[in-house]
Amino acid sequence: MNKDVFKLGGHEFTSRFVLGSGKYSLDLIDAAIKHAKAQIITLALRRANSETDNILDYIPEGITLLPNTSGARTAEEAVRIAKLARACGCGNFVKVEIMRDSKYLLPDNTETIKATEILANDGFVVMPYMYPDLNVARDLANVGASCIMPLAAPIGSNKGLATRDFIKILIDEIDLPIIVDAGIGRPSQACEAMEMGCAAVMANTAIATAGNIPQMAEAFGKAIEAGRTAYLAGLGRVLDSGAAASSPLTGFLAD
Repeated sequence: MNKDVFKLGGHEFTSRFVLGSGKYSLDLIDAAIKHAKAQIITLALRRANSETDNILDYIPEGITLLPNTSGARTAEEAVRIAKLARACGCGNFVKVEIMRDSKYLLPDNTETIKATEILANDGFVVMPYMYPDLNVARDLANVGASCIMPLAAPIGSNKGLATRDFIKILIDEIDLPIIVDAGIGRPSQACEAMEMGCAAVMANTAIATAGNIPQMAEAFGKAIEAGRTAYLAGLGRVLDSGAAASSPLTGFLAD
């Protein structure tokens, strides 16, 4: 049986859990790696070298760093942050995150397309965070995105798959890995995203705000694996009406 992996930028990943960067603690990083088997960890550059702890010191070798362009309001600012992260030794992976809206923190799809094209042409493995829109996803794929990262719900809301139907359209129509980003609040929601055919799920707040961080990280890891297994197995049929007996309606004993 072939190993179930997904590929980004020439790298192969067996874990389909990605740790986001919204709320960070060293305990969260440790739990994500040990209990959710994270192989990709997102970080905001401003947090990577703080005056107290250097987050990079707590991320073991073999983990792929995914700097994001958090704080960027334009494509130009996002490109500048990405290049700074690469110069700091964070590699060629970058999550493009551009938000002009400070209330709802919704991504600016137009500026994201611009930044993706510039960075992809400069050798970056670009993972753009976007509001799920088929035409935008097609444009991102055409300019060199390595995957598409639609939001499930507003950042940090834990509301789950609010944009489920639109994400499913991207899965069906875009020939790139679809990684659900932002808003997933429960392991069951991560499982559902994987059952739909998503390549991976990014989560942060749902684990960071849990009562027991290691246990919740483990729950997310198992849910994502279960959802992926179900997708590969092929989900059973759904009847629009009526019912179907699970056992044969023959061979009953006579009175």
